[in-house]
Amino acid sequence: MMPDLGKYATSVLSAYGASIAILVVLIWASLARSARVRKSLEAFEAKRKGNG
Repeated sequence: MMPDLGKYATSVLSAYGASIAILVVLIWASLARSARVRKSLEAFEAKRKGNG
């Protein structure tokens, strides 16, 4: 169900689209960084166990 936005439809829908796109990029970047940090931490812990 879409409300009637009148002459502001383009502005409102583009703002929603931009917001959703930014959220998707932020979530993707966060997950990618989490994977990199986890991999780095696992390598560090493996190295530490080998020396300890």
